[in-house]
Amino acid sequence: MLDKPIQDASTGSLADLALSTARRPTISIVTPCYNEEAGIAACVEAVRAILAETLPGYSYEHILIDNCSQDRTPLILRGLASLDPKLKIIFNARNFGPARSPFHAVLEAKGRLVIPILADLQTPPSLIPEMVALWENGAKVVVAVKKSADESLFWRTARGAFYGLIKRIATVEQIPNYIGFGLYDECVIDVLRGLNEPEPYFRGLITEIGFERAVVHYDQPRRLHGRSSYTIFSLADYAMLGLASYSKLPLRLMTIVGFSVACLSFLCGLAYLIGKLLFWYSLPVGVAPILISIFFLSSIQLLALGILGEYVSLLLTYARRFPLVVEKERINF
Repeated sequence: MLDKPIQDASTGSLADLALSTARRPTISIVTPCYNEEAGIAACVEAVRAILAETLPGYSYEHILIDNCSQDRTPLILRGLASLDPKLKIIFNARNFGPARSPFHAVLEAKGRLVIPILADLQTPPSLIPEMVALWENGAKVVVAVKKSADESLFWRTARGAFYGLIKRIATVEQIPNYIGFGLYDECVIDVLRGLNEPEPYFRGLITEIGFERAVVHYDQPRRLHGRSSYTIFSLADYAMLGLASYSKLPLRLMTIVGFSVACLSFLCGLAYLIGKLLFWYSLPVGVAPILISIFFLSSIQLLALGILGEYVSLLLTYARRFPLVVEKERINF
């Protein structure tokens, strides 16, 4: 006589499969979307294929946050989500900018690993297996650094100048050619959730909070679909956010410049007074030097006010404590 009842083989195998699936680590892929109708389906398929082929031991979720697109992107996202429950969609109530929207999606990820992937595939999903391997070896953060990019000489020079400047003046280490693409352990995301960052400079936050870090390098491919939504003004705004968030040097530099100009003005005035006393009749009073001095000092003052305004604006944003985004709808959560 058997002491235990015979277990149905099919029931047991299904239970074992469910248990093994529940134990598998989850990877959260996060993709921000804005007017990506031409390439978003290709992005979803590329991520699905890479994870299925190279990381069968992991489950995954793919969070796509739409920042109030003006094309067919929302319609395409709805269609994709209806076919795959692993796709989780967030629709914002309005456009909250290129910094706040992706950061909000990262904080909503539930996986043990979080990997941001751009919809234009300029952050290649093929790097995911290499980054996961580094995480398995103990790295809590894996940053992906661009070796090269197919861009014009102007943009390459501008980016190089910005990275060189912020690396020198920032109070926290800044990684050149790192745009936030990488892998982040859940403990890193938990720290980010505890921060009050209404205007997050993500790449600076990652280096500031620390943790063990590994680096992978990649060549940024050409954008295959659509056009980038970034303009020179949005990039300049993001650059100013980084400078204001991680360096006090601009404020101190204005103090030094103001003091230096004041000293120079005093010396020039003293020299002119002495010259006038010595050569009363032969040294005429000119209008041009006065106008030049006024314009010069006024430009210094306006520059100082502009820099001060950046910091005041950042303080106002922190004081208002508005949410990162306001969601209009969620799908598959």
